[in-house]
Order: sequence, then C-alpha cells, then structure tokens
Amino acid sequence: MKTTAISVLGTQKDAHGGAGPARWDTWRPTIGLVQQESLPIDELHLILNKEFMPLAERVKADIKSVSPETKVVFDIVQLKDPWDFEEVYGKFYDYAKSPCFHKEKTDYYIHISTGSHVEQICLFLLAESRHLAAKLVQTSPKEGHVRHSHDPKGTINVIDLDLSRYDKLAKRFELERQDDLSFLKRGIDTKNAAFNKLIETIERVAVRSSSPILLTGPTGAGKSQLAEQIYLLKKQSGKVKGTFVAVNCATLGGDLAKSALFGHKKGAYSGAGADHDGFLKEADGGIVFLDEIGELPLEAQAMLLKAIEEKCFRPLGAAKDEHSDFQLICGTNRDLALDVADKRFRADLLSRINLWSFSLPGLAERREDIEPNLAYELARFSEKSGKHISFSKEARKRFMDFALAPSNSWPGNFRDLNAMIVRMATLSDGGRITEDVVADEIARSSPGAQAVTAPSAGAIDGQTLSALLGSDYAVRFDDFDLVQFAHVAAVCCASDSAADAAKKLFAVSRMAKKSNNDSDRLTKYLSRFGVKFKDIKQ
Repeated sequence: MKTTAISVLGTQKDAHGGAGPARWDTWRPTIGLVQQESLPIDELHLILNKEFMPLAERVKADIKSVSPETKVVFDIVQLKDPWDFEEVYGKFYDYAKSPCFHKEKTDYYIHISTGSHVEQICLFLLAESRHLAAKLVQTSPKEGHVRHSHDPKGTINVIDLDLSRYDKLAKRFELERQDDLSFLKRGIDTKNAAFNKLIETIERVAVRSSSPILLTGPTGAGKSQLAEQIYLLKKQSGKVKGTFVAVNCATLGGDLAKSALFGHKKGAYSGAGADHDGFLKEADGGIVFLDEIGELPLEAQAMLLKAIEEKCFRPLGAAKDEHSDFQLICGTNRDLALDVADKRFRADLLSRINLWSFSLPGLAERREDIEPNLAYELARFSEKSGKHISFSKEARKRFMDFALAPSNSWPGNFRDLNAMIVRMATLSDGGRITEDVVADEIARSSPGAQAVTAPSAGAIDGQTLSALLGSDYAVRFDDFDLVQFAHVAAVCCASDSAADAAKKLFAVSRMAKKSNNDSDRLTKYLSRFGVKFKDIKQ
C-alpha cells in the first residue's frame, strides 16, 4: 500500500533554526514526520499560501536529504485568515474533493501538528465526516521541547479524537445527508413514511459500519438495486475502494457454490482446467452481494462464516488460504429463522449476518410510491430508447386506477410494474401511451387473464405463474413449455410432498424401471424454471 500524508506547512515550527546548520539540531514537525521508521511516507502534500513558497522549498530540500523516497507536493490553498472558521473549512472542503486523495491501494494520514488550531479542527472534521478517508497522526519533540533536542525527529502517534459538533456545519452536513438518502432511493421521491425511515437507517449504517447487512423482503421488492446503491454510497464516502460483485446463490449448488464463491485450483475437480479466483476474491476491498443466501448449501455456509470472520478462505484444491477484505450484503425472501429450525441454515451464520437486518416492503404495501416509480421507469425507458414516452391524461388515470385497486396484489412487486411499463412503452405509437394500450396491458396482467387449466389437477392461473416465474414469463417461455409446467405445478399443489407429486407424474415410466428416483427427476425438471417444490406449495 502507498502511504500519503497531508500536512499544513508550519510557518513557525517548520521555520525553526532558519536556513543555517542549527536547524538540524531543532525539532521541526514536518521534517520529523518523514523520518519515522514506523510510518514511511511515499507522498507528502503540503498545504500553504503561495507567499510561503521560499520556506516550502527549503523544507522540501531538507526532506529530500533525510527521506529521498518521499515525493513532496505543494498544494496552494490561499487563505486570507487561517483563524476564520468558515473560510478555512469551505476551502479545505473543496480541497478534499481532489481525486488524488481517493485512490485505491493508498493509506492516507492527516498530520495535525502544524497550522492554526482552526486549520487543525477543519482537517479533523473532514476526517470525521469521511470526506478525507484518513487517519490522524501527531508528531511531537521527544523531550517535550522544541529547541536543541537530542532527537530532532521526535515521535509520532496515531490518534483518535472526539470531535465536537459545529452548528454552522449542521445544515451543510444535513443537505449532504439528504443527497445520500435520495441517492439510495435512486432519486425517486418516495412518499411511504415507513420506507423513508428505513432508508434513513440504512444510510447511517452504510457510511458508519462495515458489518454485514441483511436485506429481506419478497421477490421483486428491490433488494438487488438497493444493495448496489449501498455499495455506490459507500464508495462515494470512501468506505470501500473495490468492486461490487452480485451473486445469485439460487443458481449455485454443491461444489459449484464453493468454487464460485471461494475459487479453485487447476485440477481441483473434474472440469477445473485452470485456476479460478472466486467471487469473494473478486470483491477484495469492495462488496459482495449474496442474493437468495438461504439457498446456499450448508457446507458452503460454513466456509462463508470463516471468510466473514477471518477475511480468509481456502479455494478448492489449494494448499493455503487466500485473503480478501470484502464487505457483505445478503438478500433473501425466506424466513431464515425457520430455516435454522429446519436445519437448512446455520444458526451461527445467521447471527453473523443479522446484525443489520432490513425488511423491504412489497409494492402492495407502498401503493403511494407507484406513481413516482411509474415516472422513474418511464424516464429510464425514454433514456434507453432515445425517444420521449408519456401517458395521455385518460391513459394515466386508467392505469393508476388499476395500480391502486385493493384487488391488485402485485405479486411480482416492482418487477411487475417495470415489465408493464416496458410493454406499454414499447407498444405505444408516436411516444404516447393511449387508453387502449393501457386496457390491453391490464387485460394481459389481471389475475386469471392467462389461466392455464391443468388436466385432473385444478388450475394454475396467470397470477400464480407470474409469482413463480416472474412477470415476464410469457416472453421467456414457449406456450408448449408453460402448459406442461402449469400441469406439473398443479399436481405439486395437490400433493403433500415432492415424492407424492413425482409418483403421480411419473406413474407410467416407473413401471418400466427396476430402480428409480422420481423425486430427483421432478427436482431437476423444476430447476429448469428456477423453481422448487416448496415454492409452489407456498
């Protein structure tokens, strides 16, 4: 890691001893900073007014003689009065936005032994608010006095200060916090009071904590989008520097889960033709989002627990552990406490990821947010398609009446809303969604509109198919496959167990077999649709 220090040029302390040889018998804080063996400084940024350039050049020359590996950079921050709090903070605030202080693989330190007390306080505040993601360090003369010290390089301490709050900054911080809240909500003017309160809590956790976050809620409630927004907010505030890696655990099973998450070495198993870094290694310094974590196999859960606690894990076939300093966000639509009781999920892992748990409400619980989300999705479609799309007055009223109706349960939540908007926008002529387009979409999406009758086993309607397969199932599967799946799902609904359903579905073929595993056949068939027997029963 590269080490970068930020320091105000000490116009008095750094000038002790003048330009003669006596200066080397005198403790000077900036010179002492770069002489510390415990903290080698690769790059030093000196903040100064331009009229102090002669002193700065002398300090730079002295640094070169005692620490030639340290690069010195002069940062001109012109201050009329270094004791004027508002002026100093405003200019330092702008200074902190420089890209050079937000680089990956760099440790930043703020030197607080020089400059006016106001300058020091402002640097403290920028560190506290994470505008400068840096540690605070203090240098001092070893014998407690400045002149004629036997050890002119002095000592250094990393310090943790309890900063006071300043009323004049409260409004500025609050405005920035409101920007963060809007950012987490993707700029959507959410009107639901409970959801707004939830987002406020998530915002505070995101910028203050690196502990795991668990997002719960029904499918389509927006867990994936919120996880990515949390990552972007953390990166914006300097809490993470690496990448965002999203993993759907429902698509992983057995050795695939362990290989995908933790990686493998060449030859670790059949088909492992080359070394592979897992998702956790890919997320080093960043965030990994494990969606549907309740679907993770138990053996992989045990490995994940170690990785969370120790930041290390062993790839398949490896002789030693790998390290990854990742942060974790998990998502699930399951009741993990029930899964623990059923021994499908580890109690110790749930305890570890459940420190910060947030339940996202479904769209039916946030009906007042349908209209702002409608505007957001329309704007997003317009941006992607390159043409402006809007509702006629009558069409908008017709759609909102349908959307707000108590009978509309929105089983697919925001995914259903998005799919409806995409279809209506695509079918609109001249960029105008008419009442006829809305009427056709309502007919397509209403419960029972796409009912499929299953022979001798009740019926599976369009709403149920939407809940199981997603609201866009009609464009992802052929009618032939849907009719078959609907029959299989109806038989599962009418059966007490997967084994019972399999006996009914494979009754003829079983007679020709000496040995069979009909339950496994059913499980594999349902997996083609991303569905499990328990999902259908629920």
